[in-house]
Amino acid sequence: MTKSHTYTLPSGWHKIFYTLWLGCFITGLGYSMTMPFISLFMAELGNYNKLQLNLYSGLAFAMTFIAQAIISPYWGNLADRKGRKLMCMRAAGVMSLTIFITGLAQSAFFIICMRFLQGLFSGYINNATALMAGETPHQRSGWVMSQMMTAGTAGNLVGPLIGGALSSAFGYRIPFFITGGLMFLTFLGTWLLVKEDFTPVSREKMKPMNEIMHGLPNVKLIIIMFVTTMIVQLSTTSIDPIVSLYVKSLMPHSHNIALIAGIVAATPGLGTMLSASHIGHLMDQIGAEKVLRWGLLIATILFIPMTFIPNAWSLAFWRFLLGIISAGLLPAAQTILTLNVPPEAFGRVFSYNQSFQAIGAVLGSLLGSTISGMFTYEWVFAATGITLLINYLIMLISSHRENA
Repeated sequence: MTKSHTYTLPSGWHKIFYTLWLGCFITGLGYSMTMPFISLFMAELGNYNKLQLNLYSGLAFAMTFIAQAIISPYWGNLADRKGRKLMCMRAAGVMSLTIFITGLAQSAFFIICMRFLQGLFSGYINNATALMAGETPHQRSGWVMSQMMTAGTAGNLVGPLIGGALSSAFGYRIPFFITGGLMFLTFLGTWLLVKEDFTPVSREKMKPMNEIMHGLPNVKLIIIMFVTTMIVQLSTTSIDPIVSLYVKSLMPHSHNIALIAGIVAATPGLGTMLSASHIGHLMDQIGAEKVLRWGLLIATILFIPMTFIPNAWSLAFWRFLLGIISAGLLPAAQTILTLNVPPEAFGRVFSYNQSFQAIGAVLGSLLGSTISGMFTYEWVFAATGITLLINYLIMLISSHRENA
């Protein structure tokens, strides 16, 4: 990265960026090494029918995000008083323990409980993103936000392949143990290498969130970004709980279900990896709002052929294209927040955004598992496309009203 003629990067910026990028990568890696196969793991722990297995899988996904939605405002308030680095350390440290213990599970109920506990203390990627938002010149916000997403996405790309191979060779518990160890290394790296330019603010001197929101020049835009984050996350997690089960239904006689499901789960990450840097630069050039509107429209269109796929490889192809477009969705929303929120409120605003993201993950997990359990897997893609279309229309109507 080179310095611009119009601005300079803060001292130590590169080391902070690369450390947090790697931490987000490991977080994404650990998540995708374990979660795409959790329904198959649960199937080995009890004699569950299809509906039970789909619902338990959905709950395992949803519990983490339910906990996040409840606790995130508290962590955001603490972040604005104590700093984002401490929040990253808290998330990495506790997650290393809860994920490792999940590998010892003897029942689906135990997995669901551990996922809830994990959610209460998670949030590494969001806090790392908020930390970088405060350390980055606004002229580079689009690129940095896209790169921070790329970190988690790169982990999501590699994780299913590693997790699928490990699960096939050694069973479904091993990826949890490895993930726990990697998250502990993330905790150590964040503690030792990240230096945050942060001045603690006392509880008495902090402005109430209502006062901050009322003081924003375009509070409606902030709320729309919260809703957008929720719907985009819904569109991702509606598929996650049922990927391995769907692949199994498409290839019932295959002996490599975990590996093939891992490949299918990884393809969106590959698409995002290839396009994130270009889309990040595009956001800095033409604006994040324009990139977000077009991204929502194209993503909606891509869900149409997914409802008619004949095999797992076709699903992988369309998910790859979706990953290319997804590189401009959440980063665009985060960039818009970064450019429209005062730095002293980053922690709380990003925590509210994380709550909406968590709610979207809960709704998506339950949507996918319920619809697939009651109807067919294809209906999940149709319902997801409709939610993205609604989000696009909200953005379009809001833009027209502002320009009227």
